[in-house]
Amino acid sequence: MTSISVFGKSSTVVVKGSKGTKIISRQRLRKYSWLPDVLRLKGSVVPRIVGPVLTVTIFATGAAYVWSKGIDVSLTNSVVPLLSVVGLILVFRNGTSYDRYYEGRKDFGTMVSHIRNLTRLIWVNVSTPPLDDASKGKFPAANLTPAQLRRKKVDTIKLALVFAYAVKHYLRGEDGLDWDDYGGILPASTARLARGQFAPPTKDYRYAKGTSAYTSYAATEYTTRRNSGDASPESGVLTPGGAGSGVELDIERGREREADATKRIRVKRSKDRMKQAGKTATTPLVSSLQQTVDFNTDPDALSTPLPMVIAHELSRSLFRFRRDGYLETVGPAGMNAMNQLIQGMLDMMTCMERVANTPIPRSYSIHLKQCVSLYLFVLPFVLVKELGWGMVPIVTVVAFTLMGIEGIADEIEMPFGLDQSDLPLERYCEDLREEVEFMVEKLPEGGEGMYGYDDGEGDD
Repeated sequence: MTSISVFGKSSTVVVKGSKGTKIISRQRLRKYSWLPDVLRLKGSVVPRIVGPVLTVTIFATGAAYVWSKGIDVSLTNSVVPLLSVVGLILVFRNGTSYDRYYEGRKDFGTMVSHIRNLTRLIWVNVSTPPLDDASKGKFPAANLTPAQLRRKKVDTIKLALVFAYAVKHYLRGEDGLDWDDYGGILPASTARLARGQFAPPTKDYRYAKGTSAYTSYAATEYTTRRNSGDASPESGVLTPGGAGSGVELDIERGREREADATKRIRVKRSKDRMKQAGKTATTPLVSSLQQTVDFNTDPDALSTPLPMVIAHELSRSLFRFRRDGYLETVGPAGMNAMNQLIQGMLDMMTCMERVANTPIPRSYSIHLKQCVSLYLFVLPFVLVKELGWGMVPIVTVVAFTLMGIEGIADEIEMPFGLDQSDLPLERYCEDLREEVEFMVEKLPEGGEGMYGYDDGEGDD
């Protein structure tokens, strides 16, 4: 028997059970403290700005020394108000950076929510049709035993879980599949797809001896691939008969035909193949003032982010469950709801990708630093006449304040990195993994003692 004791108004709960006593404390986002935070260096912005602040301090000391030697280097007080716009720029800069930080946390949290809902719906709604179900015999492919179906459900749930890890690595620019957190949850079939090792069984793309098969990314009906030969100096198209022959190989029909500029293969991600304005376009209808894209003629060199591959496999898994009759209890509406969750996961990944791939313009950051530096180097000459050597610590404090704000903004504008102030994506993913494992190990599946069939036609 378990007993629970709560200590007054505190957040501490003591649970006494057969396995002993456990103290549960409500986790706080942050313990409030003032003096310890004032004296703390670890986790602060001080290490980041100590060099620039010391530079300003040394400069102010030099200005005070020159003043003490009787050289008048003072400036009028009207100069400082002219540069007071620096404070407004810093406020805008800090607000913009925190908006990016907050958006990154909000998007990752929404993605985690979609994964939680998707795994729960799969665990509960995917089930074998009961023996007395009206749909018995309607789906001959529904021949899996409960244990076999459970394994397929667990594999699909692992796919949804590994999506979070894949997004984390994708946002950080960490390529490859050799990461420890993929262990045990990334299926080998998905890894092969991510490496581009899938070859369509119904097509033969081996156009030359020793050439590996590849996946078709044809923009139109027929996939084309240029044979070895010379490349046109303007279009870059390889032709069997040399430059200007206008002949390419139709792989699907197995014969040569006239080259068609619309039969292209998608360009490899992250490579700029845009033609410069003014050059001849390969498409006759495109004028010289517009730009065209030279699509990659080698599909083996194409790539796509791992989360896209995982989402593709999730959609295929749901399709197979629906096709084989394991999602009939929820009907088309339930299937659409789960597909919407996968779409939401991709939407949130795209939102985070926008934050990661759209930094604050470098010119803005440079100009802000230049304005702050100009203000701080002018300030000693304004204060030295009235304060003398006493202006050195004042200038140091002002430099610490302004440079600290800029340092914080620069640190949090990219929230998906590995800095101490960045979002703890590892903890978010590990918490999600623990929740999913608890569901699989401790919570019952759907369909136990339940029955029913929805043919999408309403009540009969």
